[in-house]
Amino acid sequence: MAVNDRPPDTPASRRSAAGPAGEAQTDRRAYGRRPAPRRIVPREPAPERRVLTGRRLPGGRAGAPVLLVLRGLGFGDLLTAVPALRALRSAYPGHRLVLAAPAALSGLVSLISAVDAQLDVSGPGPVPLERPDLAVNLHGSGPESIVALSRIRPGRLLSHAHPEFPGLDGPMWDPKAHEVHRWCDLLAWYGVPADPADLLLPATSTMSTMSTTSTTSTTTGHVVVHPGAASRARCWPVERFAEVAAALAERGHRVMITGNAAERSLAFRVGTLAGLPVESVLAGRTDLRDLAGLVAGARLVICGDTGVAHLATACATPSVVLFGPVSPDQWGPPPDPRHIALWTGRSGDPHGNRPDPGLLEIGTEVVLDAAATLLQAEAVR
Repeated sequence: MAVNDRPPDTPASRRSAAGPAGEAQTDRRAYGRRPAPRRIVPREPAPERRVLTGRRLPGGRAGAPVLLVLRGLGFGDLLTAVPALRALRSAYPGHRLVLAAPAALSGLVSLISAVDAQLDVSGPGPVPLERPDLAVNLHGSGPESIVALSRIRPGRLLSHAHPEFPGLDGPMWDPKAHEVHRWCDLLAWYGVPADPADLLLPATSTMSTMSTTSTTSTTTGHVVVHPGAASRARCWPVERFAEVAAALAERGHRVMITGNAAERSLAFRVGTLAGLPVESVLAGRTDLRDLAGLVAGARLVICGDTGVAHLATACATPSVVLFGPVSPDQWGPPPDPRHIALWTGRSGDPHGNRPDPGLLEIGTEVVLDAAATLLQAEAVR
């Protein structure tokens, strides 16, 4: 990719890929001209945003130096950054680790056991904090996230190198890197060891997250089917999810259809086509903490390339994950027999407005065979 054609400031591995076409298969592992340097001009924060200094931050470790980490993305993105967050916690035990991430993720943040305080930040900024001792860019390739962190004037900034910021050291961005390894490798470049396998959430904490008033609070031993995804290109057809759900129900499995509030109608359509009772559709009825408990108590999760797949990994719950248009080499589960990534080897446009052709090559029988394999293995463990 030419320098002038840099990807937007989000994880680039969802943005483009290229690979040979092929039959559906099971994957169990998984310069152009240099632009002028960009000047960073500090600006005053917007008046409606409360800007904190390190001394006024919530959380423990009062008076300690502040380590600010930017990851203003979704909950799947948060879970792929868990090894890096824990590595920073271990490397800087005397610092207050402050995570700049959407407030909606607070229920999961509390389960990571690495974060002292959270600031509500969506996207690359602005970040309502001034002069942290150390800032770490776990958000993206730049330039927006680099600008946002430079404006809060950290004592030191750890980030990938970027051609518009020649004074910033760091490793070069690899658009084909796996998202978990990307951030561990960034820290390793700065001398901070990180274990990419350190993905699990504490089982007892996860199972206890479900509220006692939730209708799902005692649900265990079920199969979670999650038909939604953030982009249309990653959405397997509703009818196929319904066929899979119906077949599992016919085999005696209790099937739960999950999703957020915006996916409620989608989930109900799957449930209706599958002939499931209304109470099996939990979309819009669970927050992230409830969803974590629901996934932790499941025998199996079936979903596309979305946050729930990373949640299954974090909870050590067996999963069948349908990939397309982006390869599991970039966003798939770790090498673990509990997880099966289905992938045709055919990459496509992550921003497409219809299901990816490679994703559509994955049939229901392949999914059901993978599900049967994992359910049988789970039964004998």
